Amino acid sequence: MKLTKTFKAFFENEKSGGLLLLFVTIISLYAANSSHAAEYIAFWEKDLGGHSITHWINDGLMTIFFLLIGLELEREIYHGELSNIKNASLPIMAAFGGMLVPAAIFLALNFKTATQNGAGIPMATDIAFAIGILSLLGNKVPASLKVFLTALAVIDDLGAIIVIAVFYTKSIAFLNLGIALGIWVLLFALNRMKVYNLIPYLIGGVIMWYFMLNSGVHATITGVILAFVIPFGDGSEKSSSHKLQHFLHKPAAFIILPLFAIANTCIAIESGWYEGLNHPNSFGIILGLVIGKPLGILLFSSIGVSAGLCALPKNLKWAHILGAGMLGGIGFTMSIFITLLAFKDPETILYSKISIIIASVLSGVLGFTYLKFVLSKDRNG
Repeated sequence: MKLTKTFKAFFENEKSGGLLLLFVTIISLYAANSSHAAEYIAFWEKDLGGHSITHWINDGLMTIFFLLIGLELEREIYHGELSNIKNASLPIMAAFGGMLVPAAIFLALNFKTATQNGAGIPMATDIAFAIGILSLLGNKVPASLKVFLTALAVIDDLGAIIVIAVFYTKSIAFLNLGIALGIWVLLFALNRMKVYNLIPYLIGGVIMWYFMLNSGVHATITGVILAFVIPFGDGSEKSSSHKLQHFLHKPAAFIILPLFAIANTCIAIESGWYEGLNHPNSFGIILGLVIGKPLGILLFSSIGVSAGLCALPKNLKWAHILGAGMLGGIGFTMSIFITLLAFKDPETILYSKISIIIASVLSGVLGFTYLKFVLSKDRNG
């Protein structure tokens, strides 16, 4: 399988970004448990224009990350793996399974409890971390496996965005929402009028973000819907969509996601911290990500192929799909993001974050070890 130049650039940035995420997370956890922990944690909670620094990162900078995801999804739909229904159907089926089974496991343990709202937490996959771990296996990884995991993670993120919009919107200020959507319609009209200059779209996007922020719908949704009015044209390197996507790759991978990781993993781990994990919420998150993700991805992929809805690429085996499913259990960024929306209680948020980190580390180690064994066996065989 021949990989496009754009896909290679996306994969390389996500690979490097994933390794950077791992590094800054370790540094943040260390700082939060050092002799300067109080000052370090207080810094991220510092008020800046009525909101904490962490809040500006989560609701502001992460909107730019979601814009990049939207642009990548658009490219996949028009020119990439998702442009052909036969190719797209396998990662789509896999993504559905990877969202539904973990949520079902979580709800089985937390239904009608104070923590049932966290069902969306184990549904997410962290693109950067998953690709970063896969890249450690080097050139032994088939190109089709790289494409499958990337497409799966992008669709998974879209699913997470829909979950946020539908299930984590408490109340809606319809006037503000109407203004935000009205701006989107105007930008769509500019697109139809073949206005290719990015400036009006970016200015309109900022205004739309402000009204979305005050509408009750999570402001990061702005990034995704804005992506689909940015002129795609023929998708070439000269198109507005490609230029913006190319420009955002490095800031998202090397600034925005690391800042999000640092701000949201400054966790003070106290003695007896493990006792807080003895809770259905923690069990649901860990089992959902570590067991539910690979099980759901493998099960739904198998159902799709058996039903004739999709086909397994020639150089991919079911063992590869299972390995990709294990890496899909690295929830990290999106799982923490949904945690902050699902819960208000600081203690529940703390133990949810610890559970996500434990599950993501387990998934990463299991996925890497398993795929290394499978790929080595393929080469020797």
